[in-house]
Amino acid sequence: MKSFNIVIFVSLGLLSVSEAVAQSQLRLSQAECRDMAIAHSESLQQADNKVQQAQLDSKIATSAYLPKIEGSATGTYLLPDIDMMGSELRMRGTYMAGISLTQPIYTGGKINTAKHLARIGQEVAGEQHRMTRMEVLADADNAYWTYLAVDRKVRMMESYCEQMDTLFRQTEAALAVGMATENDLLRIEAKRSEIRYQLQKVQNGADLCRLSLCQLIGADFSTQIEITDQAIATSEAGPLSADISERPELHLLEKQVDANRQQIRMAKADLLPTVGLTAGYTYYGNIKLNSTVDMGGGILYPYTQEFRDGIGLAMLAVKIPIFHWGENRKKVHKAQYDLQNAELELQKNKRLLDIEVQQAIRNLQDGYRLIHTAEIGLQQANENLRVMRNRYAAAMAPLTDLLDAQSQWQQAESNLIEAQTQYKIYETEYLRVTGRLE
Repeated sequence: MKSFNIVIFVSLGLLSVSEAVAQSQLRLSQAECRDMAIAHSESLQQADNKVQQAQLDSKIATSAYLPKIEGSATGTYLLPDIDMMGSELRMRGTYMAGISLTQPIYTGGKINTAKHLARIGQEVAGEQHRMTRMEVLADADNAYWTYLAVDRKVRMMESYCEQMDTLFRQTEAALAVGMATENDLLRIEAKRSEIRYQLQKVQNGADLCRLSLCQLIGADFSTQIEITDQAIATSEAGPLSADISERPELHLLEKQVDANRQQIRMAKADLLPTVGLTAGYTYYGNIKLNSTVDMGGGILYPYTQEFRDGIGLAMLAVKIPIFHWGENRKKVHKAQYDLQNAELELQKNKRLLDIEVQQAIRNLQDGYRLIHTAEIGLQQANENLRVMRNRYAAAMAPLTDLLDAQSQWQQAESNLIEAQTQYKIYETEYLRVTGRLE
């Protein structure tokens, strides 16, 4: 029975270990990487919260059009009693309860301006959300293609190591029959050590890229990621537009100009009169008046009168600013300067955005040309390596030529990997700077 329990325990333990291993493996495509990055991004969640806050601000601004209804209750215990020409006014436990309604009629345009500002705030929050989402997508693509590039370099270096191991064994066998020299074997051994060193560096870089990708998509740092897009499809970009009208940064600058215009209206509203209507009803009680009444013959009869009643109130209030030492006009001038600064900021940053788009277009065009150049270089390196292998096998070329051909092949393969993945990053950046990264 004990052995049976042990078998079950070990089986469950192995099952849990296998499940943990299975959970630590993740096959990831570019689309899945984007989705996971969006779902995990704290910055995007904060942008969502700001959108919700902006919607609440708009509702708050709308409520300013509506009347405000308030209730109040007051209890008073006053000592000593108040002497009123021989009578005593007693307010021990006096209470008052009422309800009031306040309706703004004219506020100089402040309510309308506040509503416009709230609407601008909603639009700003939406553009900030778009901008944050594009940044998250750009970071996801950058991390994804960088990891793919380094992972392909690892496999390329592993293939290079296998080639050198094969060459070492062949040379070792040739040395045994006198067909190679000890110096040849030492050269190959030194090259093998150099390649292993490079392989270890690339593996370390790949692990750092994997950790960065895990952090971005919210995966555990122990997760091993397998990229599914091993074949990188690249095609020459068609006509590239330099239009930045969809750029959220540009929209944010324009909204800042609109907001400053509304601030001028808000400052001017302080120069105008305001009109408001107030209506209310108050009920009071437990106010007592103690006194005496002369009944004749020197007889004083005490009596108490309690006051308990309600009072209604309706009031129209008009407030007109007359003289504030020019404070309000100075506020208007200050708001006008803020508007000018916002317009200048828009002009300056619009030029910078144009430059950014032009740079992205040039990077994309140059990136595609680099791919074409790297492909030609790899074809030449492959052919050169094939020829050198045949010549070396036929003892028609020295070992150094073969090693040089292998190094050239390794460099050409690395160049093509970098050119292809960098082009994909340039594609994403171009879409981001034109406001079309979705």
